[in-house]
Amino acid sequence: MYVIVDIAGQQFKVQKDQKIFVQRQEGEAGTELSFDKVLLVDNEGKVTIGTPTVENAKVTAKILDQVKGDKVIVFKKKRRKGYKVKRGHRQMFTQIQIEEIVA
Repeated sequence: MYVIVDIAGQQFKVQKDQKIFVQRQEGEAGTELSFDKVLLVDNEGKVTIGTPTVENAKVTAKILDQVKGDKVIVFKKKRRKGYKVKRGHRQMFTQIQIEEIVA
């Protein structure tokens, strides 16, 4: 059984006990999260598509950790002008584990 769920504006295909990285969510490690925007449910070949979401479907997850992603370097330069700017950015992510799928 898998579902496609909308988490913080991104769509993820998830199954039970799967670990994924999502955009930063509020909460400490061990906190339970619930996502109601289930767009599709596949239960052993029986597919249910939501309009826009599936009724009474819910995904429960547990926060494992708050982590930073890889560093992205932004470098700007204009030739012959002496203009150079180097900046770095690390995006914050939340690692979650899918605990339960109710469909």
